Amino acid sequence: MHSHQRPFLHAFAAGIALCMAFGTASCSNGETEPNQQPAETKTEQTTPIEVVASINQWGSVAEQIGGSHVKVTSILSSTTTDAHDFEPKTKDVDVLDKAQVIVANGAGYDSWATKTPRKDAVSVSAAQMVGAVEGDNPHLWFSSDARNAMAKELADTYSRIMPKQRKYFSARLKAWNKRELKLEKDMEKSSKSLKGISYASTEPVAYYLFSDIGLTDKTPEGYSQSTADGSQPSSENLQEFQKLLEDHGTDFLVNNAQETSDATNIITGTAHKSDLPVIDISEQMPSDCKDLIEWTTHLITTLDEEIAKEKDKATDGTDETGSDTQPSDAKSDSGSKSSSESTTDGTSPDNTGQTDPGK
Repeated sequence: MHSHQRPFLHAFAAGIALCMAFGTASCSNGETEPNQQPAETKTEQTTPIEVVASINQWGSVAEQIGGSHVKVTSILSSTTTDAHDFEPKTKDVDVLDKAQVIVANGAGYDSWATKTPRKDAVSVSAAQMVGAVEGDNPHLWFSSDARNAMAKELADTYSRIMPKQRKYFSARLKAWNKRELKLEKDMEKSSKSLKGISYASTEPVAYYLFSDIGLTDKTPEGYSQSTADGSQPSSENLQEFQKLLEDHGTDFLVNNAQETSDATNIITGTAHKSDLPVIDISEQMPSDCKDLIEWTTHLITTLDEEIAKEKDKATDGTDETGSDTQPSDAKSDSGSKSSSESTTDGTSPDNTGQTDPGK
């Protein structure tokens, strides 16, 4: 890579040798050649760094690390937009074209964000940070490994653009790490209280989060493969999924509220009819959550509360004849809702068929 520099180095060394041998004053007279200009000192940027994030969850991390020295714009921030089919508008392309730093998710989730960046723009990708590729589960923001890697990379990137603010960015990163550590400790507590709990999902939007907690994914493999391929599940896949829910072969269902189809309507409808809890989780961060850590913490708290509620109902809820009562629907805010009874199967986590590049 650097072989083109070697002839120059050899010539430079030879020139010094000649100066020493003959004492030629012209080799070291300290004068500047008439056609040479003194090297210009590059002035460090003082205006905020222009940062554009493809999605608001990574945009929130970019803003937390950068503080007052960044201006962050998130392209995708609505929980009502189908993120997988999103196509940027002209105004979005214009915003991306002005970015100094582009914060992307990667793994095929937002390839539109990094297609034609400006030549001097720096791209920071979660997928690159954890080695994920297209075809892997792209919902990387729920991975502890991806969050930590992105926060550090953003601090390093900002520091290269504004070297004099390195201590500022390091302090912001330290504060972020403190909150992330608190989140991970909460996850450890949940892992103990939710031991043996399983789930199935219409799409693996929360796979990394639940994998970090230690929950078992019971989603039928055929259905999981169809969602990974972006195809519609077969009738056999749907029937297998429906039977799982009707038989209470899992404790709750996760529904991606931003990905609706006839298949997901059938699955969620079956779960409701079977009195199985349904928790809606959006792909983009809801507007009532200020950042990714707060959102993730809220989801864990909601899950803990709903599972505890269902356990209590299963243990104590009996009607006057002594038979088990059917729990009523319950809802929670920030893009989550649940409805009814759960059981635990006591099995250890088995995430067959799922990929986890964030680990």
